[in-house]
Amino acid sequence: MRMLARRLLLPGLTTLALTATGCSSTPHTTAADAAAPATLAPSGDGTSQQLDVAAAPQGTPTPAAVARAGGKGRTEQSSLKVASYDQATGRAVIAKAPQGPAPSSSPSKKPEPGKTPGTGKTPEPGKSPEADKPVAVGDVIASAPAPGAPNGLLAKVTEVVGKTDRGTEVKTASTTLASVLNEDKADGKVPVDPSSVTVEPLMKGVTFSWAKTGGVKFGPEGAKLPLGNLRLDVNAAVDTAPDAPASAGASVSGFVQLAPQVEFSYDGAQGGGSGPRGAFLGMSGDWSSQWKLQGRAAASTGAPKRIPFAKLHSAPVIQVGPVPVVVNLDLTCYVQVEADGRVTLDVQQDVKGDFKVGGSYALGKGWTPVSQSNVKSTPVTATVTASGKVKGALGAEASVGLYGAVGVSADFAPYLRGEAEAKASASSDGKTSLSGDWALYGGFDLSGNLHLQLSLFGTPLFERKIPLGALNREWALASGHAGR
Repeated sequence: MRMLARRLLLPGLTTLALTATGCSSTPHTTAADAAAPATLAPSGDGTSQQLDVAAAPQGTPTPAAVARAGGKGRTEQSSLKVASYDQATGRAVIAKAPQGPAPSSSPSKKPEPGKTPGTGKTPEPGKSPEADKPVAVGDVIASAPAPGAPNGLLAKVTEVVGKTDRGTEVKTASTTLASVLNEDKADGKVPVDPSSVTVEPLMKGVTFSWAKTGGVKFGPEGAKLPLGNLRLDVNAAVDTAPDAPASAGASVSGFVQLAPQVEFSYDGAQGGGSGPRGAFLGMSGDWSSQWKLQGRAAASTGAPKRIPFAKLHSAPVIQVGPVPVVVNLDLTCYVQVEADGRVTLDVQQDVKGDFKVGGSYALGKGWTPVSQSNVKSTPVTATVTASGKVKGALGAEASVGLYGAVGVSADFAPYLRGEAEAKASASSDGKTSLSGDWALYGGFDLSGNLHLQLSLFGTPLFERKIPLGALNREWALASGHAGR
């Protein structure tokens, strides 16, 4: 008895949209929006400052911010840097950051009133001679990535060991953002520079492309990409069912395209409180993928077969007022196939949308997970042959944290699922019939956890991971019945 073969041609499908309950699309900025330096402005109550959140200027060293022990409660940008750091002992060497060349001027010419001698410039906002003094016990240092501290450093000085030929050696202990942001407020979104992302291919056939402002592009697909986007193309073989013919070799091919951005907010406590009144850390971005699942995949045993094809890492520095905050982003892109080894598919799907994952803190309520997605599936062309079930996904495991500590982890996986069932019958007069039902579905899974390292904000520890809550939505693409 021959197998049911049904050609499904779906070029006229109306674009389908799925929005998670209670969620809305997240607005996105472009890479150019983050170019302005961070400034300080008093808030309306006069007791705290509203800090700008922006990408740290590129091409110049980012100076450390210092909160002085016993000071006026203001963290200031300094001309200090972390020359080296030993994670095992917590010892650091603090030195003067290199200064750019000053404009030439006559030695006999006196500086204008209010200007900095030798430069003719007004002092930088938020800076004072106090900020450039050598560090002392009780001072808190916030630094961009430095030798020995690839994820930056946020630490409190516990002992001044002494002077060395490289600077002042100190002992440090871990501390929190509350010790440098104090009673101030901050809220902003910073796009991740795609050129700062490092990629580790995990299999052959993976290519990386990106495009950024200034007309700078990289990779074979860079010329096609919108500014601020990065793209991974993959062509991966999938295990084929043992009894499948050679012509049914299984594979997944396509691309993932992202425009990730960091979301950060902080609302400092007042009146001597410990820790902030509110905070948020998360990652959001536009997502698009186009991928094709072909062949007769082997039956899944246990968990669905997940095939990672690339790891991505970035440690963008966002400037929160005078404070450089180092955000660590990691993504592992993968293909995943779940099959019963019976059905042969030739399916192509386009997915576009956005996502947002993170953790939100409110005093008295603690940490609350945030997971949102708005995904659209475009028309599909598919061939389904024989009986069986198969599900293919092209997704990403992501994590976002501060200064090297994981704060939020998430798994975002748009997928396509197909199933077909063949039925045959025969009667005593020799007549036979063959019929079958088929269906195709699109959808996505979004899950993850909040981690105790979010206590870096200065909020109370929580004893276990807090699940983001599994967000799953599925919609029918097409279905039908065939018979003869």
